[in-house]
Amino acid sequence: MRRRFAGRIAQAGPTADRGTTGPQRTARLRFGHRPLGRHPPWGTLKGMCGRYANYHSTDAVVRAFGIDRIAESFEPSWNIAPTQRVAIIRDDDGPHPPQDGVASVARLRELGVARWGLVPSWAKVLADAPLLINARSETVTTKPAFRAAASRRRTIVPASGYYEWQAQGRGPKTPFFLAPQDGAAIGFAGLYEWWRPASAAGTPEGEDGQDWLCSVAIITRAANDTLGHIHDRMPVVVPQDLVDAWLDPTLTDRGEVGALVGAMPPPALVPREVSREVNSVRHNSAALIRPVGPQGEQMRSSTEG
Repeated sequence: MRRRFAGRIAQAGPTADRGTTGPQRTARLRFGHRPLGRHPPWGTLKGMCGRYANYHSTDAVVRAFGIDRIAESFEPSWNIAPTQRVAIIRDDDGPHPPQDGVASVARLRELGVARWGLVPSWAKVLADAPLLINARSETVTTKPAFRAAASRRRTIVPASGYYEWQAQGRGPKTPFFLAPQDGAAIGFAGLYEWWRPASAAGTPEGEDGQDWLCSVAIITRAANDTLGHIHDRMPVVVPQDLVDAWLDPTLTDRGEVGALVGAMPPPALVPREVSREVNSVRHNSAALIRPVGPQGEQMRSSTEG
């Protein structure tokens, strides 16, 4: 059975075509939210260091990415970590639940949420599943955990910026926040997957809490020279002119998907040193992205002057 964000809930208004001026808002969607079990300490995660921020509002993301339908809103956060529920965007080419007796096949762009840390469809127990927060662009179309999603379940993870930690001698690593200079929302290329416990096979949805779980991984690439001195990997950021192509549900050829990823240029992001308070998920406020060190002193001097 084909899974969709809004497959079990009624839409709040008439079906919208791509390019409509306002999104449909649906009732809150129930995602499987079973115990997440064990996960490795943050320092063992590869690729990105495992933190990003999305402090743009739902309405700002709707405007930035042309959302037609909201399956579930999200809360802004300055410190998003693996296993948390995060916003994702996907295109659905229908058919959609009928309105006034008519089913729509229009392509709709919808906003939902997913667990950060893709759970492969073949995993039997969630607690024992690998924590796949990243997928390497170089192998995303060939690795068994990702290749099916690369063909059929591509998504965009809206973000404001992300954190990386730079090693400096023998002391503790220094965190940096990397974001566009103009503060615009960006979108990481991602893959999503649906998962349900093997024990729930043949069980109607919703019984015994065995609903489907939607999970997501962020695709990474080698960092460009501008940012490579901080970390050797960076997320793939989808430029606005390739958003439609990346989300196109009719694009299923893995070779073409790989070529599309390779065609995405490195983003223009500005790094700033920030407080080590970001190291703890207990801290979550705008203070986490304020510059410290020389940049912070320069900003304070200019303000005082």
